[in-house]
Amino acid sequence: MAAKRVTSQDVANAAGVSRTTVSLVLNNVLGVQISEDTRKRILDVSQKLGYVPNAAARALASQRSQICGLLLTRRPHHIASDLFLSQILDGLIEIVRQNDMRLLIDIVEPEHQERTYMDLVRAKRIDGLIFSGPRSDDKALRDLASDGFPSVLIGQLPNTNFYSVDVDNRRAAYTAVSYLIQLGHKKIACITNAQPTYTASLDRLMGYRDALESMGITYDERLVRYGDFDLESGFNQMSDLLNGDISPGAAFIASDIVALGGMAAIRNKGLRIPEDIALVGFDDLPVASYTSPPLTTIHLPALELARLAGETLVQLLQGKKPKQKHVILDTNLVVRQSCGAHASPDII
Repeated sequence: MAAKRVTSQDVANAAGVSRTTVSLVLNNVLGVQISEDTRKRILDVSQKLGYVPNAAARALASQRSQICGLLLTRRPHHIASDLFLSQILDGLIEIVRQNDMRLLIDIVEPEHQERTYMDLVRAKRIDGLIFSGPRSDDKALRDLASDGFPSVLIGQLPNTNFYSVDVDNRRAAYTAVSYLIQLGHKKIACITNAQPTYTASLDRLMGYRDALESMGITYDERLVRYGDFDLESGFNQMSDLLNGDISPGAAFIASDIVALGGMAAIRNKGLRIPEDIALVGFDDLPVASYTSPPLTTIHLPALELARLAGETLVQLLQGKKPKQKHVILDTNLVVRQSCGAHASPDII
């Protein structure tokens, strides 16, 4: 016969308090007057008895759903190839489980942004939101920021009240392109990870321009193309570059996934990497070490970004004020063979 499940009433009886007091303490309800001795006694008894709160009852007592939402501003067909997303999910799920919560994932298309946000918030199906990949033209997201609903960005959206965790995308891109310049390249193409309405995409493009400017190289729009988060866009945009009227000797591709498509286009053209065109990517996805040749790229700490975003949201839900409003994590350039660093650079 299975052992009888310990209930909150059992804890209350053993601690000599009411069941309501047990519920208030174990659900960490703020603003109630309970002495530290009583609080400690309840926690000690619940641990000794092995009490595990029922999730539904816990949510009811705290008027919370125990669910946080992850919103992705992507087209649905992008998700399957988004290896960066898998790292974000790993980090968030770790934090969510540690805090006895669940993760709801929704894909937000630009034309449905406002309805999606407000449906989730008004229906109270979630306690807080994490946004990955904010867009500068997302008016609904800006409106939500002013409402004060517990929300955290993985990324940044200027002139809003959101807490955020991110990297310095502009500086990281500057580092990548500067390295190609140090190798002797002057005709350096850029394929973005997405349209510049995405704040990270615009920052990476600006970092590319900053590096050129710092070395006295004229920015040439003919060398710039816009990716769309996936392999296909990388292939198409690189093919267009290689069929254009100016031949780059190197390329900064601001997403490893987009870069994989770009590498296929280079081979399809009968060219070699890095002998004919050197490449630097962005993200340092696990697959970057196994491409042919291995991809030089900017390491982006995706797992740590996700964990910090989750921890920040949990603090907000607990009524605590996180120590930092905006956290910026470090990036670094991981040099592999695709940039030609271990061979004579193709000086143009």
